[in-house]
Amino acid sequence: MTRLDVPAFPGPLPPATPPAGTAVFQLPTGSYATRAALAFRGGRWRDRRDFAATAVLVRHPAGDLLIDAGFGAGAAQHVRTLPGYRRSPHRLGATARQQLDAAGYDLRGLLGVVLTHSHWDHVSGLDSLDVPVWTAPGERQHAERARDDRVFSLVTGGHEHREYAFDGPAHAGFDASHDVHGDGSVVLVPAAGHTPGSVVVFVTVASGRRFAFIGDLTWQLEGITRRAERPALVRALADSEPSGVRRDLARVIALADRVHLVPAHDQRAYDPIPRLTAGALAAVP
Repeated sequence: MTRLDVPAFPGPLPPATPPAGTAVFQLPTGSYATRAALAFRGGRWRDRRDFAATAVLVRHPAGDLLIDAGFGAGAAQHVRTLPGYRRSPHRLGATARQQLDAAGYDLRGLLGVVLTHSHWDHVSGLDSLDVPVWTAPGERQHAERARDDRVFSLVTGGHEHREYAFDGPAHAGFDASHDVHGDGSVVLVPAAGHTPGSVVVFVTVASGRRFAFIGDLTWQLEGITRRAERPALVRALADSEPSGVRRDLARVIALADRVHLVPAHDQRAYDPIPRLTAGALAAVP
């Protein structure tokens, strides 16, 4: 198996000064089944994986964000709109909206949902979240033109859309950035490749711990630990620009000893992140 060439990351990480109360919570909304052989080079066909569909709440005194939306109330119907080869067996759990409500969360504090990209399993939950949808330049247009995934158009028709600019400097090896709050706590960087407007979301919480929510640069942690990209056929089907995915996967792997990397579909990567409960929410200053 060919391992990705990963150059060392030069210099210190960018500064971040998250205020008290900056925290992250996971909201798992379900999973779907696939094979490790389809997820990363060197994976075994008999190794069945449950791919997570998980939203992440980032709390910040200046306003909160969700990273992705997971499965929605209409997820079963959304699956039926997909091509047959994409209809994997699914397990549906409580939606992000249901979990927010159960925890007593005040939706007025939610600035919107930042999408790592626009594929159905990242946007389905927008069907029950009446909040703005944040996308990188070009991603909304890509999603609305997609022929094999119409879920974005189905669930965002009545939403406010916010397209942000990468108006900041290079960040953690990426060429540009958008600092949401201006304090380095939530920084979006362009990672075009899986889709034209895919992004990585860097989050630094009040304790100083750093996370990088890397979307679908890799689907499983083995993409990081083994430096393994997706199999060639899967890359051709799944990625709009496989060379971009390869480049940016190498960039995040170079940070793995200093930043906790979270591939969107590996539930193991969410283990250090607490689940959203009323008690956990109340404990945040």
